[in-house]
Parts: sequence; C-alpha cells; structure tokens
Amino acid sequence: MSDEAGSASKKFRSHALIELALIIALGLYLLVAQEQVVGENLVFTVTGAALMALVTYWTLNTLRDGLEVIALRVRHARH
Repeated sequence: MSDEAGSASKKFRSHALIELALIIALGLYLLVAQEQVVGENLVFTVTGAALMALVTYWTLNTLRDGLEVIALRVRHARH
C-alpha cells in the first residue's frame, strides 16, 4: 500500500508543478491581454479561452490527485 501512496504522491507533485506553470502562463497572458480589446484579435482571444479552459481542467485534475493522496494516507493510517 505504501507503493500506492508513494506513486500517488509523486503524481500529485508533478501535477502540482504543471499547475503552477499553467497559472504563471495564464498570468502572463492576462498581463499581455491588458492592452487588447476582447474579440479584436480572434486568435489571441481563442488562445486565452483555451488557456483558461486548460487551467480549469488541470486544477480539477490536480485536486482529484490531492484527494487521492489524502484518501490513501487515511486508509493506510487506519490499517
């Protein structure tokens, strides 16, 4: 069971690092977007929407991984 918890923990850490990188990328996009009018440049707007959707998906995925780590630790502590 410790292998499961270790594997889940490593997966969570890697997903959390990717999450951080995505949030930084979104922040940079928003800084650049301050000078843009929404819809003026369709490619820029679609890129931003896709980046926001990806960050949202990855955040939920990372939260699921975190809950899995917690559940495995709780299950291991009870046995």
